[in-house]
This record gives sequence, C-alpha cells and structure tokens, in this order.
Amino acid sequence: MTVTAGGGLRAARVGREAGGRLVLDGVDLAPPPGGTMGLLGPNGSGKSTLLRIMAGVLTPHTGRVTLDGRPLTATGRRTVARRVAVVGQHADTQAELSVLDVVRLGRIPHRRAWSAPGPEDEAAVQEALEATGLTGRTGQSWHTLSGGERQRVQIARALAQRPRELLLDEPTNHLDIQHQLELLSLVSALPVTSVIALHDLNLAAMFCDRVTVLARGRVVAAGAPAQVITEELIADVYRVRAVVTPDGPDGRPSVRFLPPGAAPS
Repeated sequence: MTVTAGGGLRAARVGREAGGRLVLDGVDLAPPPGGTMGLLGPNGSGKSTLLRIMAGVLTPHTGRVTLDGRPLTATGRRTVARRVAVVGQHADTQAELSVLDVVRLGRIPHRRAWSAPGPEDEAAVQEALEATGLTGRTGQSWHTLSGGERQRVQIARALAQRPRELLLDEPTNHLDIQHQLELLSLVSALPVTSVIALHDLNLAAMFCDRVTVLARGRVVAAGAPAQVITEELIADVYRVRAVVTPDGPDGRPSVRFLPPGAAPS
C-alpha cells in the first residue's frame, strides 16, 4: 500500500442540519497525506457526522467533500468504497463468520457481483492479516473474539480494501488500556491517511500527527497536538480544568485532569 502526495480526501465549508439543529457549520478538514489526524471534541460536537459525510454515507447540506479534487458526490460509490475504508465503534453480526470471512468482506468493492475471489483479492486479504497480526487466527469464529480482537479484525477488513484513506469513529471505545494502545499504535503505523475520532486527549497526543477540535459543530482549533491541546482549550471546550505538560523529547502534551475545585499542584 502506498500513499500518493496531493489530492486526497478533503472537506471544505461542510455544513449539515438535523432536526432543525446545525450539527456541522462550515467545517474544513484536510488530513495530511499518509499521516494520522485526531478528530476531537465533546459528545454532540459533530465528529461522527463529519466522518459519515467524508465516507459518503451522508451528504452535506452546504460545502462539499472532494476526493483528489473531485466532488465525492460525482465520484461514484464503488470508487469511494475502494479508496475510503471505515471502522466504526463496534461491529456485530448474527451470521457465523470466521476471521477470514470478515476480512474477505473488504474485497467486495473490488469484485464483480457474485464473482469468486481472485488472486489479487487473496493477496490483499493476506497482506491485511499480516499487517494486523491475525494470520494465525483466520479460522477462529467472530463470536469468540474479545472487543479488542474484533476491532483488529475490522481494521484488517478495512485494509483488505487497500484504501488510501481510513476513517475510524471512536475505535477505542469499550477497550481496555492495553488494547487501546495496541490498536492506535497499529493504525498510526499504517501507510494510509487516517482520521480517528477520539475522546481521550492523551491518546490523541501520543499517536496523532495533527488534531482538529470540534465544538458545537465548528472547528475551534487545528494543528500539532502540542499547539492545540492546551489548558485553555480544555477549559473552553470540555468545561474542565487540567494541567498540560510536555512529555518526552518530542514535547507531545500530557494531560492531567483536575477534580472540580482542586488547585493545580
């Protein structure tokens, strides 16, 4: 998998209403090619809606999303599905599927209807299994996997598409700390452009090259984690107090939240 510089997936002045409420208001988003962008903000800030619009699942009411400079609405769903892969918060199925079955689903956009997988499909599946460390789990039933293992399989399914853009909506929800770290370490090392909606500011600071913060449907800050994740922003956007300190030689921020009424030490 390779990433081509320039073009890519872009949102320009995107707006969307729902139930008479403005969910997104003039949002711009330009993920760095081959990099990892964190999409931050409290519940209701518009993160999931923005990801669904960028995936082509929803249409913006104002503004537009482009793929290599071409409007997403004019690109064709099959082409978008080949280029842009999506991983949600959780996935489930009543069907009795193996790990291999689930990962093979990622090849559907590349195959003709009812056609059998070809050599290129199988090569993509094997590549995705290797990238996610699942080569020894192909025969295991989906229903026997833990939450962290299921998310890893979903990422393998997405990688089997051989996408250039990967959109992840709160992929660490309901995972323990070990699986959160493993999952984001895996995603940040992939040779694709990734946009990850996250709640945890420390995880965003650790694994993202850039972050964009949404509040009430608008972008309120964007840039490198060290520039964006500040005590002032946390107080303004999240309505809590925190102490932010540089961590490690690269100066990435580390956030320590304060209980209500506590004084910073």
